[in-house]
Amino acid sequence: MWHHVTMRVHNFGAGPCALPLEVLEEVRDEFPEYGETGMTVIEMSHRSADYEAIHSEAKERARRVSGAPDDFEILFLQGGATLQFSMVPLNLLSEGEAAGYVESGSWGRKALSDAKMLGGYSAWSGEASGYTTMPAPDEIEVRPGTRYLHVTSNETIGGIRMVDFPDLGVPLVADMSSDYLARPIDWRLYDVVYGGVQKNLAPAGMALVFIRKSAVADRSHLGSYLRYSTHVEGDSLANTPPMFQVYLMGKVLRHLEERGGVEGLQKRSEEKSSLVYDAIAASDGFYRSPVDPAVRSHTNVVWRLPTEELEAKFVAEANERGLVGLKGHRSVGGIRASIYAATEMPSVEALVSFMAEFAARNRP
Repeated sequence: MWHHVTMRVHNFGAGPCALPLEVLEEVRDEFPEYGETGMTVIEMSHRSADYEAIHSEAKERARRVSGAPDDFEILFLQGGATLQFSMVPLNLLSEGEAAGYVESGSWGRKALSDAKMLGGYSAWSGEASGYTTMPAPDEIEVRPGTRYLHVTSNETIGGIRMVDFPDLGVPLVADMSSDYLARPIDWRLYDVVYGGVQKNLAPAGMALVFIRKSAVADRSHLGSYLRYSTHVEGDSLANTPPMFQVYLMGKVLRHLEERGGVEGLQKRSEEKSSLVYDAIAASDGFYRSPVDPAVRSHTNVVWRLPTEELEAKFVAEANERGLVGLKGHRSVGGIRASIYAATEMPSVEALVSFMAEFAARNRP
């Protein structure tokens, strides 16, 4: 027996993310039976007409919402963004070619780590600054023979975003996992755009990949799943796809579309994150953000308190108020509020109000 949820927490988790309540209720209503099928979506054949309709609609919505031109293929792949760290260089680099990587934080560094053995090199590193800023285009060193430049649009852990994407005469490949479709994409710059869907768009378990048709090369020396061509030819149905993620993403994309698409989400992301940055600024130094203000993320707001003890107390008391997921990543500590598409303004207002009250009670 289903019951209506009356008390949902304010979810600031970095991923998996909050999903829109109306989408979750719609999914609930389609369990245990989808339409007139007598079963749920996750029980039906991925070759059935019912599922193919869900699949193609999700793909059409992804193209419409993202604005991806017709010369880009859209793929639904398992393995999240992490598998793409290997698939990109395996498919795009030929013998003797290199790829530049902007190491702007933990994820840029991981992407390079998987590409190094295939010709990846560091075109810029923010390690010296503690990954608190992004490079100006003229700071990025692109070597001769570079096939592509890999960038991370938003570093989830460091709380920084790439504001202007570099146009340096080589195609870009971008990992956009943590601000996916939260701002417009200038498609002429890219050969590949990819991201795990578990931040803005769907449950964990899938990457949404856009690849320029001319970048899909014959890679017959690779195992079939590792070739983009396999998934292009099979319309992401070469093997059983992540059906639940595709089904849910289609609904979330519809929800986004109804609220002004990418531009609407961009505006809401700016407004929501600004509230938290303003609360940090108004705290007289009790809260401090290590991030260069020019590149502060609109989806992952990071800050510190005067001591680690106070940070632990902040997280514990926030949890008691239903403000969850605020502990910073284990590699950096501190506090992090991830404010993705489905985290609404009332949740952010509840957080900001708690921040002011906590600071007033705990000032040294």
